[in-house]
Amino acid sequence: MGISRDSRHKRSATGAKRATYRKKRAFEKGRQTSSTRIGPKRIHLVRTRGGNRKFRGLRLESGNFSWGSEGISRKCRVIAVAFHPSNNELVRTNTLTKSAVVQVDAAPFRQWYEAHYGTPIGRRRQRATEGAKEEEVKKSKSVTEKQAERTKKMGKVEPAVERQFEASRLYAVVASRPGQSGRCDGYILEGEELAFYQRAIRR
Repeated sequence: MGISRDSRHKRSATGAKRATYRKKRAFEKGRQTSSTRIGPKRIHLVRTRGGNRKFRGLRLESGNFSWGSEGISRKCRVIAVAFHPSNNELVRTNTLTKSAVVQVDAAPFRQWYEAHYGTPIGRRRQRATEGAKEEEVKKSKSVTEKQAERTKKMGKVEPAVERQFEASRLYAVVASRPGQSGRCDGYILEGEELAFYQRAIRR
């Protein structure tokens, strides 16, 4: 018996058994879950109703993640699933679905931040180990002024996010549907939402 999304086989609200007046139909069809895992990209095409297509992501390793407060997005490597609001089993098996909280590589965002604002972010640990052996990059006065102005306006990163930069891993939420679109895109967690998920992960 296949997976069906119809409700004709169910009993009515009063508990009465419904009469069977027709067989199954193709438009009532359900399909197996994609159970998208982290790994080298593997996508299957599924022909759907009307000749349309779904992109069944079976394995994905990276996606576009946006940093809302800075208004940028970068392609990042997905490292692991940290929390899932619906099922802990999806965390254990590293299954990617919409609304899964994942850890992504912070390097692309760090590179952008340091180039844009001219100040290092999340390098406290490195500085302690290297013993402050840093070569100063020569910058023109106009570039220095421009970066200083940007830092004054926008360059404040909340402590919780900065601590994540030190570990080189950021918490993000998957906003796309990997099993339908074959993409793993999302956004970096910040503010109250980040605090909420960090409490949930600790629990």
